[in-house]
Amino acid sequence: MGLEIKEVRSKTSLKEFIYLPEKIHKNHKNWVPPIYMDDWTFFNPKKNKSFGYSNTILAIAYKDGKPVGRIMGIINNKYNEGHNEKDARFCFMETYEDPEVFHSLIEYIADWARTKQMECLVGPLGFSDKDPQGFMVEGFGEPIVIATNGNLEYMPKLLEQEGFSKKVDCVVYKLSIPNEIPPFYEAIYKRALNKNNINILEFKKRSKLKPFIRPVLSLLNETFADIYAFVPFTEKEMDDFANRYLLLLDPNFIKVITDKQGNVLSFIIGMPDISKGIIAAKGKILPFGIFNIIKSRKQTKQLNLLLGGIRPDYRGQGLDVIMGVKMLKSARKSGLEYLDSHLELETNTKMRMEMEKMGGIIYKRYRIYQRKL
Repeated sequence: MGLEIKEVRSKTSLKEFIYLPEKIHKNHKNWVPPIYMDDWTFFNPKKNKSFGYSNTILAIAYKDGKPVGRIMGIINNKYNEGHNEKDARFCFMETYEDPEVFHSLIEYIADWARTKQMECLVGPLGFSDKDPQGFMVEGFGEPIVIATNGNLEYMPKLLEQEGFSKKVDCVVYKLSIPNEIPPFYEAIYKRALNKNNINILEFKKRSKLKPFIRPVLSLLNETFADIYAFVPFTEKEMDDFANRYLLLLDPNFIKVITDKQGNVLSFIIGMPDISKGIIAAKGKILPFGIFNIIKSRKQTKQLNLLLGGIRPDYRGQGLDVIMGVKMLKSARKSGLEYLDSHLELETNTKMRMEMEKMGGIIYKRYRIYQRKL
């Protein structure tokens, strides 16, 4: 029967698309499956509002009638118009180590993008930087955390053989959580507390987080405006994003700073690593997988940073240090030993300097590629 590429057009083929990676990664011990409940929502145009401003296509490669690869193509019209670009994106690409299959899937998306008058193909990149982005190119023996790609080593090599080159790298730092806050940070922390007329909010219950969801994500919209691939949340997307992650978050690792009027000035969100729990649950939260996730959250020694931001007019006033000190103290109190910074653009020199000042080292690297069409 040979090789054939088919567009996903039914619930049956979407199911095949969603579950194919667990077959490809069957012998990949470090791979973390997606939370399948989230995937069914993510790939549903009625529930994922990003489809509303994007052109999309999902495709599966079949060899001798068996699924052997998948890919998604996205044209984010909102982002393209706002940045004067004509880029198409590919993402959620998975194949066995088969150059023919890989080539056919990439060219399928490239041909589709040309019919939409696009000029460049970039990826791996989803609707925005909030989705898993980049192929891992360094750190293959390290743990994979939520919302990041866990590709096998041959994937970036096959992509480079297709004529793709680096567009930008994202780096991930590993940082040992100190038993005591370094004196220079403690001094900045105390000065910032004395200088600013602020409230520092810490949480014990998820229910207390709900009033801050939209203010925090609105601040994220403001602070991430110039970050590559970022697309601002609409209010509906804020609610959807919160519903997607709220159940998994530990409120102890969310810090918010407000002024005396209650306006959010800065925030930071972290989460004890739950990767082993997701693996044990095989990506299924219900009915009992949630217990594996809760167990792994209690047993892990790793804290993953997810998001953070400071209102522009309050930068340089030590709010980042206040949040960092509070987060490190909570981490140490919970018995956590090291921190994963999550993906930082290599061009974000300020954040990278802060990580390195605290002794952080780059231990994973993800690469977004590009090729002219």
